Amino acid sequence: MRFVVPAVLLLVALIHALPLLGVVSAASVSSLYGIAVQDSNLEILMRHRAVLFGLLAAFLAYAAFHRHLHSLALIAAAVSVVAFLALAISVRNYNSALSTVVKADILALALLVIAAIVHLLTRGDAAYST
Repeated sequence: MRFVVPAVLLLVALIHALPLLGVVSAASVSSLYGIAVQDSNLEILMRHRAVLFGLLAAFLAYAAFHRHLHSLALIAAAVSVVAFLALAISVRNYNSALSTVVKADILALALLVIAAIVHLLTRGDAAYST
């Protein structure tokens, strides 16, 4: 049980790190999301988004090894995933590349729910915190 939360945080960190490839160029963003990034304003926003995802991924990976950060990391990851899924559901009509992101976030959400339950059930467990 003691490795469930860290393992989930590392997996969700990996999912959140994938968009970091978009920092490289507009072509990378286009490839990741199946969209044409022809406007420089959109390119700046999307590449900055990649940086922010990288920061979140780094925090989640760091938190995986620091139990006192597990609650905060689970909340941060859940907010990110739920916000994206809510936007995808409300807007709809997304392309196949974004459909893959939706599926990855559904998986991430399921893992986060399991990790949150384990975290809540083992908070006072001395064997878990060592």
